[in-house]
Amino acid sequence: MGGQLPDDQTPQRRVIYTGRLIDLGIEQARLPDGRQLTLEIIRHPGAAAIVPIHDDRTVTLVHQYRHAGGGMLYEVPAGCLEPGEPPADCARRELAEEAGLASGDLRQIATILTTPGFSDERIHIFLATGLRPTQGELDPDEYLSVVRLPLAEALAMTRDGRICDAKTICALSLAHDLLPAHLRSASAGATLDSDRHGHHP
Repeated sequence: MGGQLPDDQTPQRRVIYTGRLIDLGIEQARLPDGRQLTLEIIRHPGAAAIVPIHDDRTVTLVHQYRHAGGGMLYEVPAGCLEPGEPPADCARRELAEEAGLASGDLRQIATILTTPGFSDERIHIFLATGLRPTQGELDPDEYLSVVRLPLAEALAMTRDGRICDAKTICALSLAHDLLPAHLRSASAGATLDSDRHGHHP
């Protein structure tokens, strides 16, 4: 889940807005030197992000519309945790829903804080290998297509700005460094685009 505090550290909080995904509030916080601050803090349930790497060393990404991001972005499959949902279960669900894939070997490789200056959102990053097709259904508010391309090209896209989503940059870099031995020497395949699904207007 998100970065929930232990009961004895729960800050004084005045809720400003509670939505479907986030909770915005004004909190009283104490710094290590004793000073007190009033902070605007977003509480978030947390999320899982998945790097699906195929045996030919290609990776499946989604090309997804993000209103707040200004348009279509390349990202790893990802989504928010449901109440009480373990991160690994969320990762399996989102991999199926967004990429149409199931993994025979799903391994958590990191947990990152996305914007600790004002939010407690934590994203749990998973490396998925041993992939096979499966059925999945997008959420009604998602608009995306599935793209499969060489991992080397995806990493190049993080360096030249074509991929600017922070979790995706972090996830691809970590996954590359932690590839299983049988994938480290695999030859990179050609770029493959899939029109698998996407809720289009």
